[in-house]
Amino acid sequence: MHTRHKIRYLLLLTLCFFTIYSCATFKPLPIEQVPFRDRAQTQTKNNVRVTAAVLSEEESQTIFDLPLYDQGIQPVWLEIENNDEENIWFAPVGLDPDYFAPLEVAYMNRRTFSGKANKKMEEYFHAQGITKYIPKGDIRSGFVFTNLDMGTKAFNVDIVGEDNQIRMFTFFISVPGLRVSHQDVDFENLYSKEEMVSYDDEASLRKALEDLPCCSTNEKGTKKADPLNIVFVSKGEALHHALIRSGWNETEKAEPGVVSKGTRSSTFGKQNQYEPVHPFFLYGRPQDAAFRKPREKVKERNHIRLWLSPMRFKGQPVWVGQISRDIQVRWLRNEFEIEPLVDEARAYILQDILYARALAKYGYVKGVGEATMSNPRKTFQNDPYFTDGYRAVMWVSSKPVSFSELEFLTWEIEGLRPKRLLEIQESE
Repeated sequence: MHTRHKIRYLLLLTLCFFTIYSCATFKPLPIEQVPFRDRAQTQTKNNVRVTAAVLSEEESQTIFDLPLYDQGIQPVWLEIENNDEENIWFAPVGLDPDYFAPLEVAYMNRRTFSGKANKKMEEYFHAQGITKYIPKGDIRSGFVFTNLDMGTKAFNVDIVGEDNQIRMFTFFISVPGLRVSHQDVDFENLYSKEEMVSYDDEASLRKALEDLPCCSTNEKGTKKADPLNIVFVSKGEALHHALIRSGWNETEKAEPGVVSKGTRSSTFGKQNQYEPVHPFFLYGRPQDAAFRKPREKVKERNHIRLWLSPMRFKGQPVWVGQISRDIQVRWLRNEFEIEPLVDEARAYILQDILYARALAKYGYVKGVGEATMSNPRKTFQNDPYFTDGYRAVMWVSSKPVSFSELEFLTWEIEGLRPKRLLEIQESE
């Protein structure tokens, strides 16, 4: 009798399972009812107008009735208006080389024993994908299914004409859902007029940068943290875009008692690339902005902390920062050990900005203080490090700069001018 009850119970469960899945539905909400286009950005170039918007997690769920963000899929909506005298084509590989085809996304979400729902889903995704051909005088709109990015999503929309000329539209769009580290910083009012210091000649700026503290500190300012080894002279937007374009991720604002959304990325093998960066202090406050560049393993990440200084050079803001590279995890303390030769990370960010075509000028100043491999310094987190004692100063441009246009300041040159940069400049 006991066995019969078990069999009957299993049959009932099986029947329920088939009933649930055979009745599964697919009920997306029409895109006209979701106001994501209120955040859209529009650019026009050579008689072609492109409008772009990135769906949030909630909008993706509503429009496609699927948890696409949980699968690492992020829909980008485009509207392309062709006012030219020739036909044009949209090349989605420029937006994301690893984009998902519409039917691929539908097949990834097929439900067992739900033939009608699956067919409806396939037809819907096929209809929502943007066509690649836009005839002259026509407007086409639809979605490209890209890999998930949080914070600011940077991408290109490449349009090819009949003459094989390419129009490139570059977008930087903030994705709703992640409270990035610099989101609530009032940069315009960080300093009073009395605190601001302006410099119009390079010699005065150099002296001011040399007089900066060697290092960031703990909250009380009683212990030294990592050395302040980088300086940017740049408008905030230009610096932000250069970092995003170079593959740096914004990090989440640290809030007590709030679980980081940045941990979502570990699902996709990117090891918490958006989670908050531990606060270091300068000017009596934690970093104004923090960025992380993930690598294959969690212990191999790069970090940048930036503070807007009260200095201005010829009207340009001066940002003081610290860059380091994680090489080891201290699991028991939930901390990361930085690479001891911190100059490696300093050289890395200089090259990154260079290859982003955003570096207009650079040089080096004293200020960090030399520490040798045999007699390293230690941070308050007990990380040993050594350095030649210089900090890199980089002028960041909002317009593309070729290698041949790059200017080097001969402030501190002995052993510092990267050989690779010399080779690039001399070959052009």
